[in-house]
Amino acid sequence: MSHFTNMKTRFQNLFYLEKSLNRLNIEHKRQLVNSDNSMTNLVIAQPNGYDIQFCWNGNEYDLVVDMSYWSQPYPVESFIDKIAQQYAGEVIIGESQKIGFEPIKYHQNKDGSNTLVLERWNGKNS
Repeated sequence: MSHFTNMKTRFQNLFYLEKSLNRLNIEHKRQLVNSDNSMTNLVIAQPNGYDIQFCWNGNEYDLVVDMSYWSQPYPVESFIDKIAQQYAGEVIIGESQKIGFEPIKYHQNKDGSNTLVLERWNGKNS
C-alpha cells in the first residue's frame, strides 16, 4: 500500500531549487501543474518508478515521496539537508549579486560545510 508523505521545506524559489539540484548532480525535470504555466513542480525519477516530487503548495515546495519506496543512496533527512545547504548557498550568491557582490570562492569543506567568499568593489574613486 502506498502512503505518500509531504515534508515541509523552506524552498520558495524554483530557480534556486533547480540550481541546487543541478550542483548536486540530482537529475530532475519540470512538471507543469496547470495550463497557464503558473505552477511548476519538480520531479526526481527513481529507478523503481516511485518518483520524488517537490510540489508547490502556494508558499513553498513540499517534498512528496512514498517512504516505502525511497530509493536514494542516503536517508531522506540527509537528502533534504544536502539540498537545503546548497539552496542556502545559491540564495546567498544570487541575492548578493543583485546588490553588486560577486562570488570569488566557493569550497566544500571536509566536514560537509561550505565556505563562500563574496566581494564588492566600491565604484567611487576616493
